[in-house]
Amino acid sequence: MSAQTTTPISTGNWTIDRVHSHVGFAIKHMVVSTFRGSFDEYDGHLAVGDDGAPRLEGWVAVDSLQVKDENLQAHLASPDFFDSAVHPRMTFTSREVSIGEGGEFEVLGDLEIKGQTHPVTARGSINGPHVDIAGNEKIGVELQASVDRRDYGLNWNAPLPQGGFALDNDVRLEVSLELVRED
Repeated sequence: MSAQTTTPISTGNWTIDRVHSHVGFAIKHMVVSTFRGSFDEYDGHLAVGDDGAPRLEGWVAVDSLQVKDENLQAHLASPDFFDSAVHPRMTFTSREVSIGEGGEFEVLGDLEIKGQTHPVTARGSINGPHVDIAGNEKIGVELQASVDRRDYGLNWNAPLPQGGFALDNDVRLEVSLELVRED
């Protein structure tokens, strides 16, 4: 694990402020638009050791998936997609975290979905630390990664009448975290 930073993050543990955070995904739908969903139940933390090396870990409860149609929500929870009865959580554990001079943030880690674990590299930015109006020290993390859903056993698709398929295979993972330093 390596850490390259000119903006130090305090040693210790940082937990997710779920009120001010978001975990979701985006996927091309019907070739013409981008469909988005999010998860309401998730948790995780950023731990920074005495050596300054950050480690990011988290999980998402699959049944907390939010979409605008309950029939679609049930289909996404089914074995065609997440199979939430058998695989109730998705997890992420970082292996390497690097922070660039301009706040660039890159995280290489292992993502497990539906019992399948693969390496993923997420890129984005880190901001802070800053003190909020209640006196809490906070940092912000924005990350995106792209994964092929088929790598995780999410294979369902439907052919379109004029060619192509209902869903693209590439899914963009979108994570926006506000983390608060634990005392």
